[in-house]
Amino acid sequence: MTAEEGQTAGAVRTGTRRRHDVVVVGGGAAGLSGALILARARRSVLVIDDGRPRNAPAAEVHGYLSSDGMPPSQLLATGRAEVIGYGGEIVTGRVVTAGRRDAGGFLITLGDGSTVTADRLLVTTGLVDELPDVPGLAERWGREVLHCPYCHGWEVRDQPIGVLGTGPMAVHQALLWRQWSRDVTLFLHTAPAPTGDQREQLAARDIVVVDGKVTGLEVADDRLVGVRLADGRVVARSALTTTPCFTARAEILSGLGLKPTDQEVGGHVIGSYIAADPSGATDVPGVWVAGNVANLMDQVIGAAAAGVRAGAAINADLVAEDTRRAVEARRSPFSAAMEREVCETVLGDRRHGL
Repeated sequence: MTAEEGQTAGAVRTGTRRRHDVVVVGGGAAGLSGALILARARRSVLVIDDGRPRNAPAAEVHGYLSSDGMPPSQLLATGRAEVIGYGGEIVTGRVVTAGRRDAGGFLITLGDGSTVTADRLLVTTGLVDELPDVPGLAERWGREVLHCPYCHGWEVRDQPIGVLGTGPMAVHQALLWRQWSRDVTLFLHTAPAPTGDQREQLAARDIVVVDGKVTGLEVADDRLVGVRLADGRVVARSALTTTPCFTARAEILSGLGLKPTDQEVGGHVIGSYIAADPSGATDVPGVWVAGNVANLMDQVIGAAAAGVRAGAAINADLVAEDTRRAVEARRSPFSAAMEREVCETVLGDRRHGL
């Protein structure tokens, strides 16, 4: 079965309610990895993905052992097929709200009005890269306008690289990118002026510092060729690096009382994230987060690892609940409610072949 066929087979119809052990919101590396672990643990798993991966503008994934250089779309297609192969379901859709049910668990509502319920919720919605307000920057994002040197440094090695300064980390970024090229220029733009010690460090590494605001990019034959300054100068560059504001895509969690936390570096807010423990568990029982929504610095492989940890933690939590209910049932006298619960458990076990 292809990923597309699996998505169709797992489609959620408007107005219906289907219960799952776990609903995963977000089908990137973190979400699919968590879903894979849970599906292999014989859990009923539904992944809901809106088809807007953060790394869509990038041509290749890097730093992912065994998959280095793979197009992001191919990595995700492979991951979907693996999840579906273990009985997981994947649908394309946008989750608009998530809330608790009086009967327990969570009610998830999609943009088309359909709803699903789940005993546990794993949110892997990632983040939004809010770029500096420089004309032309967004159009080149993921091509010659880059952020992570470990993701893209090798591809622009030995080329003229510019660093667009927007905060107190600008000098650090310039020194970091110097590892990949001897021709690095730091455009101060809106960053604070370097200290005396910092200027000495930059000079020692032959990094040119350019004052003044950047007002645009020069492009020829659909390639970046220069950076334009407010005074009219154009500095030839083949690549430009910048640091966006990394904003967690966490709107659906607000209904559960989870709000993003600002992340600061040197008193400067660089983004927001949802706080969680090392397993991804949030302050709301039953809700886990993984990937960039919880860790702004995670690369693809780090997000995948976080999804694995969260998936294992969720299964362990469900095992504890299954055990608690089994002990209560063993101790409790017969009741109509207990009979219904036993029937539901038996039917669920048969569905999973247990």
